[in-house]
Amino acid sequence: MDTLNTMTYAVTGRIARITLNRPARGNGITLDLPRELAACVERANLDPAVHVIALAGNGSGFCGGYDLVDSAEKLQIGEDDAARPLGSPLDPRVQMRNHAPGETWDPVIDYAMMSRNVKGFMSLFHSDKPVVCKVHGFCVAGGTDMALCSDLLVIADDAKIGYPPARVWGSPTTSIWFHRIGLEKSKRLLFTGDCLSGKEAQAWGLAIESAPPDQLDARFEALLERIARMPINQLVMMKLLLNQSVMQQGLHTTQILGTVFDGITRHTKEGHAFQQRAAEAGFKQAVRERDEPFGDYGLSTFKG
Repeated sequence: MDTLNTMTYAVTGRIARITLNRPARGNGITLDLPRELAACVERANLDPAVHVIALAGNGSGFCGGYDLVDSAEKLQIGEDDAARPLGSPLDPRVQMRNHAPGETWDPVIDYAMMSRNVKGFMSLFHSDKPVVCKVHGFCVAGGTDMALCSDLLVIADDAKIGYPPARVWGSPTTSIWFHRIGLEKSKRLLFTGDCLSGKEAQAWGLAIESAPPDQLDARFEALLERIARMPINQLVMMKLLLNQSVMQQGLHTTQILGTVFDGITRHTKEGHAFQQRAAEAGFKQAVRERDEPFGDYGLSTFKG
């Protein structure tokens, strides 16, 4: 892919660096992002100089999830683009009509769009070469799809990571929480939509390391350099070996269900009410009203 709109790509030594680059929008996910992500991962996999991929985000945080302001407030989903054929599930007009409360809902249209995003995020999981993700600031909602599909996560102590849309208007489409932290801890987070701090994420086994913000880059780079010393063939074999355990646990089957459920959450009574409130008061206000009863709006950690 010659032009990148949502991220940058660079190689330094044996490390390919993919950096989310829409800081003014919190690196919010658009329909372009998963497609560009997969292209960058493939570029790194085919580069004989690259041993490991580093994923990070520019700005005040890693990723604030999907860029939902237009879709929640105006039911507008993207703009015309050659990559979104007229009349296809990626056509913004098709998606807009399918999300209108008064129209007939076709769940397959939702699935066809979101499943393509899942494939983009899962390019990190299926990458031949290891992917190490660095999280600072916030990593919430759809942003967790990229962090958790990476092989290793290094996170700032004061970061915020979790899936608040579990409260309304979302289901984790990559469905990888269970495979990262187990059944009970996943239920604890998804039954409440609570978030973890970076320190808590490391203690729960979600992140391999946490560090004070001023030490995060150094810890991230140290791990990357250590992995980069390994032969590429050994890295590919070790990743394939370990990923088979997750595949045998039924990850792909669960992802189909999670992606279908994500579409359903936007068409429940509560989902429509959330969208209508966003249209009236703005998306940020609707999120505030969703989260304030839990006492954690804007905070980095759950209320134990």
